[in-house]
Amino acid sequence: MMDQFPFDPLTALSADDFAASQRNGSRDSLMLAAQFRVAGRPDEQVRVRNLSQGGLMAEYTQPIERGAPVEVEVRGVGWVSGRIAWATDGRVGIAFDTPIDPLLARKPVGGGTQTPTFVKPIFTRR
Repeated sequence: MMDQFPFDPLTALSADDFAASQRNGSRDSLMLAAQFRVAGRPDEQVRVRNLSQGGLMAEYTQPIERGAPVEVEVRGVGWVSGRIAWATDGRVGIAFDTPIDPLLARKPVGGGTQTPTFVKPIFTRR
């Protein structure tokens, strides 16, 4: 009976994937560091997990209230103000006060002509 519906972990949607697909607006999955500012607290670095015109999801483990005003410095965009839309399990959702262009965060940061050594892959001989 179980052979009729095999579970394939490569094609199965997680609850997070399903929830994200139900929201309006295209979300761009990525992993980038950003500065995060909450009034009355020192700036912290957070990891942004996805980004859209209207907001982002970041890893943030401190307790924070829904609706709290925050600012995030998104690479290629600059400081963006918004509010906490939700907070759970070490992650927060931030709704921006004004829409941004999320593609700006994907643009290369440097204008140099060479790749720095520290970002080049290390190949070993066998």
